[in-house]
Amino acid sequence: MSGLVTIHVDGRELRVHADQSLACALLNAGVRAFRRSVTDTPRAPVCGMGSCFECRVQVDGRSVRACLEPVTPGVHVETGSRG
Repeated sequence: MSGLVTIHVDGRELRVHADQSLACALLNAGVRAFRRSVTDTPRAPVCGMGSCFECRVQVDGRSVRACLEPVTPGVHVETGSRG
């Protein structure tokens, strides 16, 4: 594994491994809800390969699928899971 880097998730700092997808980093850090459905149900990654869109998050203001997004040091991630 590469070293640890800092990312910002929902206003808090997390130290995560640099050599993984953002979805893996978030799950390994204990984040269990990446967004909420229209019925306010917490949603999280299902497929892990970009097909299901359940892992959508905002990264520095742009919508991405976390399973396809590599960890980048210093990014600001908003999960949309707070509610």
